Amino acid sequence: MQISPAGGGGDSQSHPGKEQQAAGVGILLQIMMLVLSFVLGHVLRRHRFYYLPEASASLLIGLIVGALANISNTETSIRAWFNFHEEFFFLFLLPPIIFQSGFSLSPKPFFSNFGAIVTFSILGTFIASVVTGVLVYLGGLIYLTYRLPFVECLMFGALISATDPVTVLSIFQELGIDTNLYALVFGESVLNDAMAISLYRTMSSLKSHAPGQNFFMVIFRFLETFVGSLSAGVGVGFISALISFSAGLDIDNLQNLECCLFVLFPYFSYMLAEGLGLTGIVSILFTGIVMKHYTFSNLSENSQRFVSAFFHLISSLAETFVFIYMGFDIAMEQHSWSHVGFIFFSIIFIGVARAANVFFCAYLVNLVRPAPRQIPVKHQKTLWYIGLRGAMAFAPALQSVHDFPEGHGQTIFTATTAIVVLTVLLIGGSTGTVLETLQVVGDDHDGPLSESLDGNNGYVAPSYNEDATSGNRLKMKLKEFHKSTASFTALDRNYLTPFFTSQNGDDEEEHGKIDYHQNVT
Repeated sequence: MQISPAGGGGDSQSHPGKEQQAAGVGILLQIMMLVLSFVLGHVLRRHRFYYLPEASASLLIGLIVGALANISNTETSIRAWFNFHEEFFFLFLLPPIIFQSGFSLSPKPFFSNFGAIVTFSILGTFIASVVTGVLVYLGGLIYLTYRLPFVECLMFGALISATDPVTVLSIFQELGIDTNLYALVFGESVLNDAMAISLYRTMSSLKSHAPGQNFFMVIFRFLETFVGSLSAGVGVGFISALISFSAGLDIDNLQNLECCLFVLFPYFSYMLAEGLGLTGIVSILFTGIVMKHYTFSNLSENSQRFVSAFFHLISSLAETFVFIYMGFDIAMEQHSWSHVGFIFFSIIFIGVARAANVFFCAYLVNLVRPAPRQIPVKHQKTLWYIGLRGAMAFAPALQSVHDFPEGHGQTIFTATTAIVVLTVLLIGGSTGTVLETLQVVGDDHDGPLSESLDGNNGYVAPSYNEDATSGNRLKMKLKEFHKSTASFTALDRNYLTPFFTSQNGDDEEEHGKIDYHQNVT
């Protein structure tokens, strides 16, 4: 089929009908690519072909269409069809992806693995960001890679530390991976995004306004951004729960009203944080967590089914479109391929930083656990290997074109896009083989998921009777942290859940067990 797009700028201005026709053809092409991606993904999943996950298939479709456009000499017109502003990405594509991540995070497994998840996502992401930034900076000093200023290296380390294991999580479900490993990977990826984006925004702000501030001001600025965004998201989530509970929206004839409100509150949270100069990604993430735990329980059964299906639908569409666009962008745009060495060594540096993140944090977590409950070495290797990069790394890379001066942003954008494509295609495609090699396939426990999370195989901090000697001080500190987590769980069950929902604590806990079982199976 031959497509004849509209002509040049002057001709299109004098013929607005041709502009409308060209736009229609462009939208048609994008819809065709989305349809092909979903159909191909379904066929691959049905035949259990793990070497080409759905995200990889979407990337390849974008690459192929972009390559064909170059060959057919229609690249200018097709690029115009795919040329959307960054605001479209940040306002329409990214929010549903992030909200769905928080909304899918069931409270029961999250709090059962809370200590490990926080360690990997907060401390681990900070370690990975700093290690990557320092290695990139040192590589530039010895002329191993493209040289960037130190602050820009840290910004690159922050944006590239955002992991997106959506590809491997689907493989986890198909192969029956240990439920604790699944919860740990999913929980880390959710909070990891918030941490990485906050670090990037903090570094960008310091670079633009106050490059000479000391280390303590950097920490203060980061806490201001992260805690402020978190508070905004949690506050909006509680407001939505209070409104849905006090208004008695769990009535069948009010289904349209409660569904509209449930859909609007996440975007309200996102725009509120952005309007206050905070990070909307962090805000909408925690809004999703709170709304799933409290507001969702106040909806009628029909509304619960609708909003669950709705957010899953739009997040799938948005994420698939992002992967298609990344593949298309690699083939069509003019990238800084003169710095291939920067891309190559950045991948090596990311692997080293990921290893420092996973193995050091696993060591800290295992300090407070007896041998039967420690994170196995094979699970640590799995956590290291599946650190794919995806939409969350691509998002700040788009913004880096403006944040980095003198062409540095284009180099960072090219490197990030290439790293995302390579990790999704290579690591995502080989995940099934690596899991079988590490012998973690089929580790899923036979009993109920709640039992496997709370039993001897669960990542739950144990009790200790040792004296508080110098060798056990760190263990005692982590034990106190676990006690505080248990105290919050009791507070949530006894006070927050009865106040914000129409269920008591026991009903909510059972609801979380059932919901998580449905997500995994």
